Amino acid sequence: MKNLLTDIAGVRVGHADDAALASGVTAILFDKPAVASVDIRGGGPGTRDSSLLDPVNTVDAIHGLALSGGSAFGLEAGGGVQAWLAEQGRGFQIGAAMIPIVPGAILFDLINGGDKDWGRFPPYRDLGYAAAANATDSFALGSVGAGMGATTVNLKGGLGSASAVTPSGVRVAALAAVNAVGSITMGDSTHFWAAAFEQNNEFGGRGFPRVMMPDMHALRIKGGPAATSIENTTLAVVVTDAILTKAQAQRLAMMAQTGFAHAIYPVHAPLDGDIVFAAATGEKAIDPVVGLTELGMIAGNVIARAIARGVYEASALPFAGALPSWRDRFAK
Repeated sequence: MKNLLTDIAGVRVGHADDAALASGVTAILFDKPAVASVDIRGGGPGTRDSSLLDPVNTVDAIHGLALSGGSAFGLEAGGGVQAWLAEQGRGFQIGAAMIPIVPGAILFDLINGGDKDWGRFPPYRDLGYAAAANATDSFALGSVGAGMGATTVNLKGGLGSASAVTPSGVRVAALAAVNAVGSITMGDSTHFWAAAFEQNNEFGGRGFPRVMMPDMHALRIKGGPAATSIENTTLAVVVTDAILTKAQAQRLAMMAQTGFAHAIYPVHAPLDGDIVFAAATGEKAIDPVVGLTELGMIAGNVIARAIARGVYEASALPFAGALPSWRDRFAK
């Protein structure tokens, strides 16, 4: 186990990003079509093909997912991932047509100091293609891919991942691109809200503070009380090797959203676009009630851990006025 999303067999992840742009794309690819659904809680989401994932709709499996910076411009990343998959002959065959199904979601990183003067067409389709081409079973965390330009209210955001195994041997893993309106740490302290779920010091081992200070529970959001623009979003993907129906995958995504509440304060705000994609590769049977409940519980835990790791592993952007990283502030 690498403590990564790719601990689920048949899943690969790739990044492509541009340091000058201060933005990027992360592609999640499935060796075989995966049953998938989605749960959206934030008040300002931006998605591609999310309606396909409703259990009442016909498409019951996907070939990949695209997570991107760039706000609405970044929705083109899914087309790049789709193009790469099509070149590999992967997708649903409909007559002579090959159609890879690649839902996706975006986060806002347009005012983080990077050069967004890209001319007529944004670069996200090409970045999506490159991210798919780069996909392997091992990948970097922090300020990479969709997490390149991500921020939180007080620290640089980034891309994190974590994995776990249920007592019955079912694997579940998560990946998160953390660009929250709120905080991942308790106030200005070194302590992560997700401390209760940390494994093996994966985000510094700082645990809980000895005393909870009043300012830790104060409202701290980007833009402060005058915040008016949608500049945020945490994007998460949870994957399991369990056998799930599309409806069960949606329930898994809903339960996994608990991890956002464990790790981000406040969460699911009007200015966030928080979303969880859930996918199942269909290798191991589970009980449809107790087994799915346990799986959803652990999925929430790994999402909380992935969110904290995304901030812990991030590096500050090299621009004047850029937010510090957690390591800049506390790992000295």
